[in-house]
Amino acid sequence: MSRKPGMFLSLSTMSFTIWAAVILLMMISQAEAYDPLDPFGNITIKWDVVSWTPDGYVALVTMNNFQMYRHIMSPGWTLSWGWAKKEVIWSMVGAQTTEQGDCSKFKGNVPHCCKKNPTVVDLLPGVPYNQQIANCCKGGVVASWGQDPSSAVSSFQVSVGLAGTTNKTVKLPTNFTLLGPGPGYTCGPAKIVPSTVYLTPDRRRKTQALMTWNVTCTYSQVLVSKNPRCCVSFSSFYNDSITPCPTCSCGCQNKKDCIMSDSNKLKNVGINTPRKDNAPLLQCTHHMCPIRVHWHVKINYREYWRVKVAVTNFNYRMNYTQWTLVAQHPNLNNVTQVFSFDYKPLVPYQSINDTAMFYGMKFYNDLLMEAGPYGNVQTEILLKKDKDIFTLKQGWAFPRKIYFNGDECQLPPPDAYPILPNSAHKNLIFSFSILEGLMFLLFLVVV
Repeated sequence: MSRKPGMFLSLSTMSFTIWAAVILLMMISQAEAYDPLDPFGNITIKWDVVSWTPDGYVALVTMNNFQMYRHIMSPGWTLSWGWAKKEVIWSMVGAQTTEQGDCSKFKGNVPHCCKKNPTVVDLLPGVPYNQQIANCCKGGVVASWGQDPSSAVSSFQVSVGLAGTTNKTVKLPTNFTLLGPGPGYTCGPAKIVPSTVYLTPDRRRKTQALMTWNVTCTYSQVLVSKNPRCCVSFSSFYNDSITPCPTCSCGCQNKKDCIMSDSNKLKNVGINTPRKDNAPLLQCTHHMCPIRVHWHVKINYREYWRVKVAVTNFNYRMNYTQWTLVAQHPNLNNVTQVFSFDYKPLVPYQSINDTAMFYGMKFYNDLLMEAGPYGNVQTEILLKKDKDIFTLKQGWAFPRKIYFNGDECQLPPPDAYPILPNSAHKNLIFSFSILEGLMFLLFLVVV
């Protein structure tokens, strides 16, 4: 067989290209799951084996949400995994599996679940006390760590049979999947860690779990949707024009399913009824986003400046509970007062303080209602000027990033920001100067 010149070179080049593509994809996938405003944010699922049984163990499973501004809202989390052997779940407290599976081989005492890949959901509030444990039964709703650390945890207890009965014979579950409530989380493998230590109620004695393993899940917005889920519009006191959300910010593929805000259509049965998959029913807009954030530069004082922020819900099927709004702007290190919202600075990097989280006051505006006359919340922010950097030129007064419920919103292009009148006047003078120069050159040529 004859070989063409350069054949080996072509094969090696192709091999290198494939490897480079693989490495690039790995880097991109890691970057997508990395949030620069919350670099250490994740959900950690901890399994503590608290006792051995004749054929297995009893474990306390605790889900801690260490994300600063991303929470799990209704209809709550769903957790699944694969058993390493032929394990079954004899019983659960504080949660339940969605299916029992085939337990026909058992006689007498029938397990709670016999599936190879069980799927677990939280219990709803109000279940009998004998089915509850601490931090359970909230319908799967888990607050963000930055908003309410005491509510950023969910727990349940599981009794596992047909498993190992010592820490040397137990096989760790595999292939963990977390929905919160939809896709977006990627979970790593279970890893054995030092056993959790507990304090007795009198705080005079320490006990510890017989065995502990952790599973870490990170969030990627790209896994949720290829399009953003919110957009941002701008306006200012010094310009009459409004910079709207970019057209089709959240994609326009579902535009045929949107409806105009017609009172007759909204009276139809089922319009405002949430679906199990949380599929939205949007008001018809040019941006087709369920959420719009509007940033308005309101007043410029001598030593302060004032911003008004409004969040509008265009989804007829969704009430946003425990919502969060995150903004990044260099002057947020000098927030003087925030009206009608709760506020917390976020400092992911100790030397930079340019990010702030805003969220509703409990029992006042922590619920963002569905689309309609009450489907909006708003605040005003008073900021002290840093005279070394403050300016209204070139869009400096507008945010660099906006997140709603942990998802980054689509901002308008920089050239569409409201401009200062004097800037527009300078541009006009510049245009006239060019025109005069061209006319002069034309005059010379003619002469």
